[in-house]
Amino acid sequence: MAHPQMFDDDDPLLERVRAIALGLPGADEKISHGRPAFFTKKIFAHYGGTEKLASGEMVQHPQALLVLLDPMDAEVVLERPDSFVPMYLGPSGWVGLGLDDLDDEELRELTIDSYRNTASTRLIKALDAQE
Repeated sequence: MAHPQMFDDDDPLLERVRAIALGLPGADEKISHGRPAFFTKKIFAHYGGTEKLASGEMVQHPQALLVLLDPMDAEVVLERPDSFVPMYLGPSGWVGLGLDDLDDEELRELTIDSYRNTASTRLIKALDAQE
């Protein structure tokens, strides 16, 4: 059974994420579990996610960026009040961050850091040549 669409295609925050993610070498977008995911061969960013609280309650974060960061960077991000550990992906090092207070430079930096953690050497070289 297909997952229902869990995003608004005209969401301006999604447009910000798309503009950055799809500007990276070899990047594309697909729908994964009802939400946009950005990938080369591996996913490097998700738009929106779910957090499972200690009480078992599920909290939806429809306007959040999920990224795979190095452990030290993830610790810093998780100190922010608008951050969370996403269900299923959190144990693999993914973190979620609300987009409301995230400026374009922070958004770009987090997206690129995650891209570098998942992309091939060839694509990282292409990114370095772009910057």
